[in-house]
Amino acid sequence: MEAIEPIHLTEPGLVVVDITAADEETLQAAAEQLVRRWTTSGTPKPRRIPGEPGVTVRLYADLRR
Repeated sequence: MEAIEPIHLTEPGLVVVDITAADEETLQAAAEQLVRRWTTSGTPKPRRIPGEPGVTVRLYADLRR
């Protein structure tokens, strides 16, 4: 995962969310639930990290809206 930069969290209500799931279908379902509730960066493409189980995504959300 890339580093979280200060610009990502410049104000209260902004969050960075890392999601890891056993499979892409579960990961997609979780990301879609967050997209429905908050303004987010959208559903990113899942990534597999060598040597670690499951798939992961990072998205950015604005809880103020």
